[in-house]
Amino acid sequence: MISVNKQDDSFVNDSRFEIGMNLFNSCQWYKSHDVFEEIWHETGGDDRQLLQGILQVAVAQVHLENSNINGAMILYGEALGRLKRFQLANLGLDIVGLCECITNRLELLQIGKDISPCGLPVLCFL
Repeated sequence: MISVNKQDDSFVNDSRFEIGMNLFNSCQWYKSHDVFEEIWHETGGDDRQLLQGILQVAVAQVHLENSNINGAMILYGEALGRLKRFQLANLGLDIVGLCECITNRLELLQIGKDISPCGLPVLCFL
């Protein structure tokens, strides 16, 4: 598990990250993807991997909106592979809760069940 230390130059302190979070949490997946991708291009190391996981969740949601279940499952799986590597209490992001949500949604999709009873993925601070 990777621990990412909060630094002054961390992406969570970038004003665009808050914009991306608000778009993500209001189900504007494509727009949030664009904002996070802009930050991702400027980020390196472990932070880059974390952002890529968040981006993959947003794209999975776009796939679901377009009825591309297989694409959504692939991206949920890839996102989980990245996000589960991080212990982020020191960044203050609830990545554990995000992973639990994605895991529940992925498991239901894999067995062909309705995911509407599951909550939508959200990004929030602890």
